Amino acid sequence: MKLKLLVKAAALVAGLALAAATARPANREIYPDASQAKADLAAGLKAATQSHKRVIVDFGGNWCGDCQVLDIHFHNPQNRPILESNYVLVHINIGRMDENLDIAERYGIPVTLGVPALAVLSENGKILYGQRGGEFSHMGRMEPAAVTKFLVQWRPPKAGCSVMVVNC
Repeated sequence: MKLKLLVKAAALVAGLALAAATARPANREIYPDASQAKADLAAGLKAATQSHKRVIVDFGGNWCGDCQVLDIHFHNPQNRPILESNYVLVHINIGRMDENLDIAERYGIPVTLGVPALAVLSENGKILYGQRGGEFSHMGRMEPAAVTKFLVQWRPPKAGCSVMVVNC
């Protein structure tokens, strides 16, 4: 009986150690200096054009807990492959709601309703989706599956696929 308990405890400790090693720490620097936004967006659009991917523009700040959660969900084992194979992710630092507001406005993103706030652009920079109502501003209460659904919904269509083909 004691041996079973020790084995279970050891397995639990090993599992926790593995989870801690692969977890992304909270309060990390996701959003680069606000002065880099225009250059980062231009580089993201260039990369998307070359790779035929879409661009996710993520407006937020490193101070934002919900932004931290969104980034964790973006990079979890279920979502990372979808993100990396279909999108170029560009983080736009909005400071304390006082930086890069012109970029958010260009895409019709009302960051005053909360962040993170997302836009999806085609590889040519055309806006395909713009968050209008703070949909992702409560990431702390959302499941990773909500991010999966978003990524699947807005990924670019694969060659030879149509709306009639389910498994594309």
